Amino acid sequence: MSDITHARVFKIALPIVLSNATIPILGAVDTGVVGQLGLPAPIGAVGIGAVVLTSIYWIFGFLRMGTTGLVSQAHGTGDRGEVSAGLMRALLIAVTAGLALIALQVPLFWAAFKLAPASDQVESLARDYLQIRIWGAPLTISLYAFTGWLIALERTRGVLVLQVAMNALNVGLDLWFVLGLGYGVQGVAAATLISEIGGVAIALWLTRSAFANGLWRARAIFDRLKLTEMARVNTDIMIRSVLLQASFTTFLFLGARQGDVTLAANQVLLQFLQITAFALDGFAFSAESLVGQALGARSVLRLRRAAIVSSQLGIAMAVAIGLVFWIAGPAIVDIMTTAPNVRIEARAFLFWIVLAPVIGGPAWMLDGIFIGATLSREMRNAMIGSVLVYVLSLMIFVPIFGNHGLWGALMVLNATRGAMMGRLYHRAEAKALRAAAVFGARLQPG
Repeated sequence: MSDITHARVFKIALPIVLSNATIPILGAVDTGVVGQLGLPAPIGAVGIGAVVLTSIYWIFGFLRMGTTGLVSQAHGTGDRGEVSAGLMRALLIAVTAGLALIALQVPLFWAAFKLAPASDQVESLARDYLQIRIWGAPLTISLYAFTGWLIALERTRGVLVLQVAMNALNVGLDLWFVLGLGYGVQGVAAATLISEIGGVAIALWLTRSAFANGLWRARAIFDRLKLTEMARVNTDIMIRSVLLQASFTTFLFLGARQGDVTLAANQVLLQFLQITAFALDGFAFSAESLVGQALGARSVLRLRRAAIVSSQLGIAMAVAIGLVFWIAGPAIVDIMTTAPNVRIEARAFLFWIVLAPVIGGPAWMLDGIFIGATLSREMRNAMIGSVLVYVLSLMIFVPIFGNHGLWGALMVLNATRGAMMGRLYHRAEAKALRAAAVFGARLQPG
């Protein structure tokens, strides 16, 4: 197994960063092509439909993280059969969940429009959009599994190829279906569905080695202990992710109480956090892969080296992003909005965005380390504790400092997450030690 170097980490991280950079382009094209129809309703329908499905599919994001952690450990152990079986189990969950969403689409969409009501015209068009897109549910969720598997094996170039190919196909079909054939909102939905079919076809090709290995079949996939471990890890990660999303949702709702201008400014500034996430994801994913492999290899030294090297680059990137926001932040704000009052308001809170990557960087990297080590229970508990501190911070800071208090509480959330997980890092090394001890005991003559 090759040495863990900064170059190796960067080789894993860069394709993820580039892949993430393509994501906003697709949303812009979807909005742009329906915008050419000259009517507001199609734009609103595509926006609402996309948000509804993104919110539903986001729940299954645990499948990407859980697959990366478990498969990277199997890869580090050298168990090719389990590497393949790990993907099959994840795909089994993905297809089952996707079919369930198709079966439950009527009550799901009814609930979505109750929570986010729209005009009759927008809702009608949004339903047309959703009724096409929902058939891609098994495909979309399966892509989480494929992506997690590729990251576990350090094949992030494959992730980049997959993302770019899907987006390129989607954009091309958007232009053809909407502008060329005049299919409108339904054309946007059909373009996305076809791109998902194409994406799964590419993913199957990229992961073909998993299907060529006959060791994964039947008994390996349905191994009770492996299924139980997978269920535990994925459940913990899902709880952690739901709590994190709830924290950001609370931030948005409380920001809305500060007035329309402050709400708009916060929305602009949150795009900076999105940029931060896209940039740091690559280094967090490298930690997931390398830490998992080190744990599978039962090497405490390799695990420590993976954690340190990936974190060094991740934190360096966080500091660099903070500096860019400090220098270019006002200009970026001006690009994002032309409203003078929103620009002034956003600049008043811009220093929080400069601090955010540095404060949140450790939490991002520790997430990757803990996913690789499958310390999902520790992640979940740290998230629960951090949310409690966050809620207390909101109760104290917001009434006194208003929107500054809101941003300060968000920084407290990320700082607390980093501190709590940092205190539990030793459990990753202890887990590797226990695995080495068990393996050594098995080698002893009976």
